[in-house]
Amino acid sequence: MTNSVSKPFPWHLLAPPDPAELPLPPPARPAEGVRLLRGAVYGVLDASRPLVVDLWLPEDVGGPVPLVVFVHGGGWRTGTRDAVGPRFQNWQPGPFVRLVRAGFAVASPDYRLSGEATHPAQAEDLAACLAWLHTRAADLNIDTTRTVLWGESAGGHLAALTALTQHRRRGSATVTGCVTWYAPTDLAGLAEDHPGGAFDPRNPSTRESLLLGGAVADRPEQARDASPVTHVGPDAPPFLILHGTDDVLVPAQQSVRLAEALRAVGHDPELRLLPGGNHLWVGLSDEDVENCYALTADFARRCTSA
Repeated sequence: MTNSVSKPFPWHLLAPPDPAELPLPPPARPAEGVRLLRGAVYGVLDASRPLVVDLWLPEDVGGPVPLVVFVHGGGWRTGTRDAVGPRFQNWQPGPFVRLVRAGFAVASPDYRLSGEATHPAQAEDLAACLAWLHTRAADLNIDTTRTVLWGESAGGHLAALTALTQHRRRGSATVTGCVTWYAPTDLAGLAEDHPGGAFDPRNPSTRESLLLGGAVADRPEQARDASPVTHVGPDAPPFLILHGTDDVLVPAQQSVRLAEALRAVGHDPELRLLPGGNHLWVGLSDEDVENCYALTADFARRCTSA
């Protein structure tokens, strides 16, 4: 009879995988000239679902291409990473395919929603995605030194917040421009901007309060830290700020506040207030919606031109 010698368990096998070393998803081809890598894992967090990003990449290009990172909206509470908004759901080809055919790569990440984690988790996730994209730049044939963030509604808030703080991070993508569509930018100022007291900062069930983990009025420091206007400084990249004048969910004054804060430190943001435009571009003509997209694509091109 032989004595078996127990070996120590290889505990390292239980360690979470390093997203920088995980294989990329197999490519699909949703449109001519476009490769789609759907659901690449960029973040593995304890007690949380893996965080993934979709990658829309051009085929048969020479050198690395500039990058647009789209951040979806949904009040930090819901939303899907490939949804630009209801006015674009029937576009053929879609907004991302059009950007790829214009010479960009597009990344559209998930992030933790407010039912999963409160601020600053969402901004931390976006920063982690930018770092992962930088690490995998050679694999993806992207140039992360030419990165434009673009977000709508809550995604615009996160895009702006990240664009204004990304310069503090090393070993990550360099944000060279930011586009916001109807985005909240000053959470403490929402009550003042909403007409007729439509926003109650003492209400713990508003989207903004759920983001902060409590009523906006009860969390002034968190509200300040979560507001892009707080982080405006000399290192801010160029901004294109689009907002409808008739927005009943996020008043256009929120975009004005961001533009004024940028101007106060010497920047020259491009602010466009669209008459009759409500949230999600409700109320605008198809031509006006097309123009919002065209302005965004042209701005991205100018911000990433070599």
